Amino acid sequence: MATYGYHDNKQQHLNRLRRVEGQVRGLQRMVEDDAYCIDILTQTAAINKALRSFALSLLDEHLKHCVAHAVANGGEDAEEKVREASEAISRLVRS
Repeated sequence: MATYGYHDNKQQHLNRLRRVEGQVRGLQRMVEDDAYCIDILTQTAAINKALRSFALSLLDEHLKHCVAHAVANGGEDAEEKVREASEAISRLVRS
């Protein structure tokens, strides 16, 4: 079984995702309760920021572990990991 870059911080990542999940449930309640539009938008921005922070943390760990390991070993796997990382960064920048 492969060990990925986030393995050492897996529990921290799960905790962050659970907090985001709670924020999304709170957002649903706000809509159900007819909360003020700006308050809903403010909460939406907070959720987006939390997810972006999670994604950047995961990307950092991927670069330090998976990509660095592949580059150290060289070959096609290294090129593939760098390409994957570049595409992931591109997706994050566009979102």
